[in-house]
Amino acid sequence: MAWSYEKLWKRIEEYGINKSKLRDEAGFRPATLSGLSHNEPVNMAILARICGYLNCNIGDIVDYVPEIKEMEAHPDDQGLEG
Repeated sequence: MAWSYEKLWKRIEEYGINKSKLRDEAGFRPATLSGLSHNEPVNMAILARICGYLNCNIGDIVDYVPEIKEMEAHPDDQGLEG
């Protein structure tokens, strides 16, 4: 599975915050910032801290991007069933 934090970067840009300030204010390590910058999975507790700092929900900063392999493995799961 793949994650995108593009919405996070857009949000902090709108707020006039740089990545270093986000790291310092939300209280996480430089290695975590690097992981976020490379769209790597990070601990939910870190995402919760970021959401708390930015006063937002996780969906405001993270997108799930299915990999092509996953989509091919489960073609019947492409639509949502209600």
